[in-house]
Amino acid sequence: MKIAIIMLPFLLIILLCVMIPSHAMTHHHNFVVSDTPYNRLCSNKSILTVNGQFPGPTIYVTEGDTIAIVVTNNATENITIHWHGVKQPRYPWSDGPEYITQCPIRPGSTFRQKIVLSDEIGTLWWHAHSDWSRATVHGALIVYPRNKTSGYPFPLPHAQIPIILGEWWKSDVQAVLNEFVQSGGDPNISDAFLINGQPGDFYPCSTQDTFKLTVDYGKTYLLRMVNAVMNNIMFVRIDNHNVTIVGTDGAYTKPFTTNYIAISPGQTIDFLLEANQNPNRNYYMAARVYAAAGSFDNTTTTAIIEYNGNNNNRTTPLTIPSFPDFNDTRASANFTGRLRSLANKNHPIDVPLNATTVLFLTLSINVSPCPNNTCSGPFGDRLLASINNITFQQPRIAILEAYYNMIRGVYGNDFPSRPPLTFNYTANVIPRDLWVPENGTEVRVLEYNSTVEIVFQGTNTVSGIDHPMHLHGQSFYVVGWGFGNFDKDVDPQNYNLVDPPLQNTIAVPRNGWSAIRFKANNPGVWLMHCHLERHISWGMEMVFITKNGKTQDSKMLPPPSDFPKC
Repeated sequence: MKIAIIMLPFLLIILLCVMIPSHAMTHHHNFVVSDTPYNRLCSNKSILTVNGQFPGPTIYVTEGDTIAIVVTNNATENITIHWHGVKQPRYPWSDGPEYITQCPIRPGSTFRQKIVLSDEIGTLWWHAHSDWSRATVHGALIVYPRNKTSGYPFPLPHAQIPIILGEWWKSDVQAVLNEFVQSGGDPNISDAFLINGQPGDFYPCSTQDTFKLTVDYGKTYLLRMVNAVMNNIMFVRIDNHNVTIVGTDGAYTKPFTTNYIAISPGQTIDFLLEANQNPNRNYYMAARVYAAAGSFDNTTTTAIIEYNGNNNNRTTPLTIPSFPDFNDTRASANFTGRLRSLANKNHPIDVPLNATTVLFLTLSINVSPCPNNTCSGPFGDRLLASINNITFQQPRIAILEAYYNMIRGVYGNDFPSRPPLTFNYTANVIPRDLWVPENGTEVRVLEYNSTVEIVFQGTNTVSGIDHPMHLHGQSFYVVGWGFGNFDKDVDPQNYNLVDPPLQNTIAVPRNGWSAIRFKANNPGVWLMHCHLERHISWGMEMVFITKNGKTQDSKMLPPPSDFPKC
């Protein structure tokens, strides 16, 4: 696969956008989900796709626009589509998580989604939110500024290219899910990582299709990266090149230069690549795992940065860039810790200075006993995960539908503000009697316009690991982070309330903590969960219900007429 950067169409798009009045538009698209044969790693299998494409189609819009998507399920499995990072003001009906905001779109049925953009700008993405379908059902969502020539807080790039990190199992992904849920252990690791759907030069039967990006010497390119990998934070480097980070999760950041990127599942990173190296050779863009615990795929996926006019590209050897160590927690956390909002006149921020609701949430890997120790987890137990020691139990009626229609018995509203026990959460050894969680389908109700602070505390039960936490329906400011146990008397004194990054996914460091703040001004039902897919399957999720405000424009909108039925 190869992209050649051709200036004329890009300039024509800019010219047309300048000529068109800058008012919000509605973009219409059809998503047809089907089982599609694909070949990777010398073997064939059928995968779920949208419109036959893997990765799925990239959607291009302008800030404030609306997307009207007709999703038709021609596959044999249930499906939902989530618009990751889109706040969906007052309209949770199209947010997508299965049995949270909707029941699945069943085979042979259709659902019309309305995707309402507000202040998001930059790179977001969409993906399936049912079982493990997002492994192949995903794509980028590019949100341009209203002024496409001067609306960027950096010089207009020569071109903009989506880069999607993914992974591939030779076996059926649904079979991987079923097997590890049944066994109670870890899932089988994938067989390859991918860049824009291709494994790259170091996997069998892959070299001929390695993704290539052709660049002109002296030009600057905006690369819009999405981590669609299922279970791993990824380190990314481009050989012999530094990059400049300019955005994350649909918001601009203060620019900073780095020679590597750490990107969590669910997160997006926008960065500028200046083609300023020797143009007589090519360079690898490479990605591999950061993993502090557990089993993982220890392979490296590659793409090629190819300089235009390079006639020696087939003979000059390419080199793999060096990475931080695969378990270098500080390299991952320090990269994320460098992110800052622009926080200037043109890009102001609104950080809540005081919190009316404060939640302290422990994030834990857990176990549950199996009869005769027959499961594949530690000590023959079943692996689970929890927030405040509650392993989420998925209902069979969508929580949003139950809330809107006042159906009782679907969920409880007693999700606790703190874990049930206080202990040394990050001790080297934690007693096994603290490893066992409780089951529950509890939500936390938030008053409209309340200001919320959440401190995520990683624990070392079973094994400490990073947790990329994602909140639906809101972006949040990351006001602090650190290693060890959070100190409520000391750590808030060091919060960044001046220019914290605005994100929707934050990697809570292994055996550490992260603090976020947001204003609960989006009425509806909103999921929060770890974006490591196996942790979702084990139950590391919970739900917020933000109540309606008092005015008509602060109340949740009614459901669509074709809302999927359970």
